[in-house]
Amino acid sequence: MSYISTKVFDGFSCVFRQWKADGTHCQFLHGYGVSFKVWFKGELDERNWVWDFGGMKRAKGKIDGMNPKAWMDYMFDHTFIVAEDDPFLESFQRMEGAGVAQVRVVPATGAERFAEYVYQKLNTFVQEETEGRVKVVKVEFMEHGKNSAIYVEKN
Repeated sequence: MSYISTKVFDGFSCVFRQWKADGTHCQFLHGYGVSFKVWFKGELDERNWVWDFGGMKRAKGKIDGMNPKAWMDYMFDHTFIVAEDDPFLESFQRMEGAGVAQVRVVPATGAERFAEYVYQKLNTFVQEETEGRVKVVKVEFMEHGKNSAIYVEKN
């Protein structure tokens, strides 16, 4: 039997743009309060938990060299998220060099792609941290509580 538990990670503010969204306001820089809901699936541990919700701070494992809580703050707390193929990437990186933006480069921007990105990062971490007992099966990315996109593990 498997169990599923969920955790919401919230309180993040970030700016991004979807440079390929010609003809819509999403092509411009815009910001949101964002949050993530993560679904953890697995067997119970000796405490009868699927996932230790506070374990993100106490984890032994790392995501890009940081504990998972620090990584989420680094990526999404008062940051400017830019797609790696954005034609203005160099200009935005100069803003970071000048000390006016915390630029984070990701494969692609947008709610759907952020959900996938977080899924990939967290699932790898969770599986390593639990020695395969738990995996992430779904991530929902929410923009200001009104819009969301979900990435679900591939079967």
